[in-house]
Amino acid sequence: MLSVCVHFPGLTESVIAAACSRVGQNVLHLDRRNYYAGNWASFTFNALLYKFIQRLILVYNVCSQNQQEVQITESEQVWRSLIDEGEDVVPLSSVDSSISNLEVFCYASEEEEKEEETKAPLTSCQPVNAETVSEETTGDSTEAQDTVTGDDTTASDAKTQNEEHKVSEPKEEQHTSDISEPSQSQEEKDSQPISSPEDPPVDVEKKITYQKLVKEGRRFNIDLVSKLMYSRGALVDLLIKSNVSRYAEFKNIGRILTCRNGKVEQVPCSRADVFASKQLTVVEKRMLMKFLTFCLDFEQHPEEYQDYTEKPFREFLKNKKLTENLQDFVLHSIAMVTQQTLTEEGLKATQHFLRCLGRYGNTPFLFPLYGLGEIPQCFCRMCAVFGGIYCLRHSVQCLVVDKASNKVKAVIDTRGQKISCSHFVVEDSYIRDEQRQSTAYRQISRAVLITDRSVLPSESDQQISLVTIPPLEPSAPAVRMVELCSSSMTCMPGTYLVHLTCSSSGTAQEDLAPVVSELFHVSTIPGEEPSEGAEERSKPAVLWVMYFNMRDTSALDSSSYSLPSNVHVCTGPDGSLGSDCSIKLAESVFHHILPDEEFCPPAPNPEDIIYDGDGPQAEGPGFEESANTEADKSQAEEEGAAHEKSPSTESSDPAEMDSVTQQAPSDTTPSSEE
Repeated sequence: MLSVCVHFPGLTESVIAAACSRVGQNVLHLDRRNYYAGNWASFTFNALLYKFIQRLILVYNVCSQNQQEVQITESEQVWRSLIDEGEDVVPLSSVDSSISNLEVFCYASEEEEKEEETKAPLTSCQPVNAETVSEETTGDSTEAQDTVTGDDTTASDAKTQNEEHKVSEPKEEQHTSDISEPSQSQEEKDSQPISSPEDPPVDVEKKITYQKLVKEGRRFNIDLVSKLMYSRGALVDLLIKSNVSRYAEFKNIGRILTCRNGKVEQVPCSRADVFASKQLTVVEKRMLMKFLTFCLDFEQHPEEYQDYTEKPFREFLKNKKLTENLQDFVLHSIAMVTQQTLTEEGLKATQHFLRCLGRYGNTPFLFPLYGLGEIPQCFCRMCAVFGGIYCLRHSVQCLVVDKASNKVKAVIDTRGQKISCSHFVVEDSYIRDEQRQSTAYRQISRAVLITDRSVLPSESDQQISLVTIPPLEPSAPAVRMVELCSSSMTCMPGTYLVHLTCSSSGTAQEDLAPVVSELFHVSTIPGEEPSEGAEERSKPAVLWVMYFNMRDTSALDSSSYSLPSNVHVCTGPDGSLGSDCSIKLAESVFHHILPDEEFCPPAPNPEDIIYDGDGPQAEGPGFEESANTEADKSQAEEEGAAHEKSPSTESSDPAEMDSVTQQAPSDTTPSSEE
């Protein structure tokens, strides 16, 4: 009998599965998709087109054609026959509607890729809607609506693919690598006369076309969720405590930027940044340092803020005589809260930011190489190491509930198998409306862009940047932007992967398209380039963009569902920058399942594991020794038989006997183990 059955391996569910498996519980992890991590997943560019987008199109078609009711009726005939007397069923939803309003636009040139270099970087565009993508990615619908005929490479496969490209395409790498490489600087030196001294230097490189993006698609790792890791946050602490951190690699966030009056500039957040800042006056530097010092231990001075505990944080900043410039820095780039956030919450957010500074770098944040989707897979790996079982393209149709105890006793999967379990962990998107007490939830607006250069060029173009964009209008939400470089292993050299996130007030395109137009050059005609001296020419060009809305159910709790007590519902990704909400929920569910067990105890290092009945292991035979093992063994057996027949031989040749006794243990040990 299973201890825990987990359905849908997002970050929260993966942590719960790993924690339960680590303490000896039997865990079965099911997912109807054909990739790990659910809405926390990372995709290569090709897999995003042929796996994720196609799955959504199939879901939309099912919903629009009212096929769901027919499928449910047919499946009910199968599992109704498996229900015994005294049992009831709770059906689960077969359609995931957590992502909506998907729109895809391609602004890269559609022309065929040329071998020779072009004179200028690409700025042409051609919009492509979701219907166009659906024509290119049509395929047969399977049980999970995920099996496709395109490239099935996910983020976990991209590591080896990146290495293959580095080895097999050295010439191409020279054209797209960062400018600090010797080969690139030699090319720049050769091409120097082309550019005018008055104009900013422009790298002469191959034109990035749509065919180029598809060809190099395996170098991309595109996250559905855009988050960073606070260096002293709950996720980093858990990775260190559980030893799961050894399964991944991380990179520092190099810069924290903000956009004010249409200009991108760096935010001074540490002591060194404050005094080195050219945007602040001497008076502002002193005011900011005084305020940040107060925030580090604001609990020791309640008299400073007690009159503002029920007032917005913005009013408290005004009371501290901070200038408008400093208020924007603190509110949007350091505390990263909204205009309506209360003072005490804003002070705690500022304190958390400051305490995370300096642990791993000059900023408080880390980012996992190959994308955020690596983190759920790391916990899945830990769960599998300790005996957890994973089944993709395999889902649960319904829960079998014991009427007497009102607890789930088994689940019935899509193949008609009845699987017994003690606890069932499931993501919110699988719960039907009739099992909900409340259906009120928020939406997150997301945009993913591929651009040709950074929003703030610097000496080093291999930096990850966090950019906060204050609301463009009083009623609009603040937008958070994360710009990833190619050294983060999330995009091909010569491009940047940009994630935009905000709370939704409309569709994702309505919320984020104005910000994209403000910071990037978006062409309207294929092949069009901005005119000489135009302001648009200084902006990065958008090559490809995807907009979508994602459901945020983080405000819901167990009281929001009418389900048996041993069914644990986990919410999806929230709109915050960190992952503390998901980790705290995972720990809460774990202690509800196993109240007396430690949450994610450290996993032993492989070299420290000693198996039952084994002592210290000696080195195995070398290559030459293993070749003579059988001959030595037969020789030892013949000599042993000869000694049994003539005891006088044993005493007459002691040296030969010594050689036999030395070989005996190595020959008999394998047989005793067998």
